[in-house]
Amino acid sequence: MWYSERRYMEQLKLITHNGNFHADDVFACATLMILLEREGKQYEIIRTRDEGIIASGDYVFDIGGVDDPLINRFDHHQKGGAGVRSNTIPYASFGLVWKKYGAVVSGSETIADNIDQKLVQPIDANDNGMNLFTGTIEGVSPAIISDIVSVFRPTWKEESYDIDGAFLTLAKTAKVYLERMIVRTKDALEASAFVEDAYARAEDKRLIILDGQYPAHETLEKYPEPLFVIGPRTDEKWMVKTMNKEKNSFANRKDLPASWAGLRDAELAKVTGVADAVFCHNGRFLAVAGSKEGAIALGKLALAE
Repeated sequence: MWYSERRYMEQLKLITHNGNFHADDVFACATLMILLEREGKQYEIIRTRDEGIIASGDYVFDIGGVDDPLINRFDHHQKGGAGVRSNTIPYASFGLVWKKYGAVVSGSETIADNIDQKLVQPIDANDNGMNLFTGTIEGVSPAIISDIVSVFRPTWKEESYDIDGAFLTLAKTAKVYLERMIVRTKDALEASAFVEDAYARAEDKRLIILDGQYPAHETLEKYPEPLFVIGPRTDEKWMVKTMNKEKNSFANRKDLPASWAGLRDAELAKVTGVADAVFCHNGRFLAVAGSKEGAIALGKLALAE
């Protein structure tokens, strides 16, 4: 398969294997696409197993049997693999490309490290047959990115399926996803300073009041005191959110009162005494009020419950 991002100029060759694809080669390709487009360089994507063509590549990933970032070779299928992280997760092609270019495409080592933990390592682990989670309900498992990618591979009945076209579509989609993740990670890391300041200024550190729509839980989870976070919403209302007991857990450090669960408007206002109370989720992790003062009042009531 051959694909040119732009024509009429000499193009760099991005080469990977043909046939079935996985999340690691899709996202490795997406990373290189971002890199080259930001540098204003033209490229073509080639999917092949022809050794002569592979040898001519400017960037070769997930094929070729060589791991050498100095010459832009990023394979992990050779004997001995391409190394293992200190946490035991082996590198796949996405991780190898990201190790060299992650900070360049994301703008900083801090952003790159954050994305490496949340996106790159899980994809590398899956590609190397390493399970990162244990199901809690028999027969049910989360749909991870690698599952989404696999849906775009042909079934045993689809003999005329355009697998190269599907790879290209996914690489473009992964590029957009990765660009958005870079933006969101950058903004979240910048927000951390505002959240830290709110924590430092809080009179009662069980109740953290924010003046912006900052992602706060990752910053606050290292502190033992916070139970509820208050902040504005996009609809100009204010919310009270619970803090989780631990990362990736839905268990709350403290639930909102059971008597609030599922109530709305007048019913919730009657139970709480907060005139502009709007809603409390059945899961008791979120309550909403029409004003900052109302949300603070709900938060203080929840603390006292």
